[in-house]
Parts: sequence; structure tokens; C-alpha cells
Amino acid sequence: MKICIVVGSEGKNLELAFQFEECLKKLDAKVVILDIVKMNLPLYTSSVEKEKSASDLMAPYLGEIASDGFVFLCPEYNGSTTPAFSNFIAWVSRSSKNWREHFNNRMAVIGSANGGGTNVLTVMRIQLSHLGMNVLGRSIHTTSTKVLDENSLQTVCNQLIHLSQTQKG
Repeated sequence: MKICIVVGSEGKNLELAFQFEECLKKLDAKVVILDIVKMNLPLYTSSVEKEKSASDLMAPYLGEIASDGFVFLCPEYNGSTTPAFSNFIAWVSRSSKNWREHFNNRMAVIGSANGGGTNVLTVMRIQLSHLGMNVLGRSIHTTSTKVLDENSLQTVCNQLIHLSQTQKG
């Protein structure tokens, strides 16, 4: 079982990614963390794509993206995801003839370590579902005053592994 953790910012969300990684490894999952900020992708536009092929640009990351399940972690930025997160999704969806190929029929957990709103969780749920992902109903949300509930983390990790195995057949 391979799980890809996609992190849409540095700081607290990256820390949360390491907590997910530890939990998932205890469940015998192979885990990769994809820090999309460090990928430093150019801003997606159709004119940039004419200069830089999406499939070529994403080729170094497709091995990590080819996972049985995903964890997406992103803080709220102006009521939505970070620009890096949206940009990453745009490039991945353009890297194949089938824009849903890399996410379709895969299980996902969403989470956020930020200082406030839960809009980002709604936005991620809608966008990832549109890409064909099966997003778990339960998400993880921490703030400076709301620490990570270890039982909730364990529960979503167990569900992600179980449902990804079931989905895989």
C-alpha cells in the first residue's frame, strides 16, 4: 500500500504531514511526502504550457503520485487553498490525455493546520471529488488552540488504508 501525502505549504502543514507519515508507516504503508512548495512549479497558464509540456514538467513526480491513496494537507488562503496547491492540481491534470487519470478512483484524506477557517476543507473536498477522488467524510483540522487528536489521526489513517485496499480490489 502506497500513500502520497501532498503538502500545500510549509510550516504547520508540513509538521502535520510528518505525523501522518508516522501513523501510516505503523500501518505498514509505504509513504511519500510531496512538498509542492519545493517543486517550484511555474504558474499554470495555457501559454506557459505551450513552452513547458505538462507531462515533461510532472514526469519527475509521477512515481510519487502513482499511489493507492492520498493525504492532502493545505492551510486556508483567502478562503481557499494556497496558490501552490491549485497550481499543482492544474499541472497534474494537464499531464495526461485524461485529466482525471492520476486521481480518479483513489481514496483521499484532507486536512489543514491553520489558524482559523474550515473553508479550505470544503474547497479541497469539492475539487478532489471533481477529479474523481473518494474523499473520506472525516478530515483533520488543527489550529494553534486545537491540537491534533491522536485518535482522530489513527482513525482516518486506518480508514484510508482499509478503503484504499478495498478500492484496489
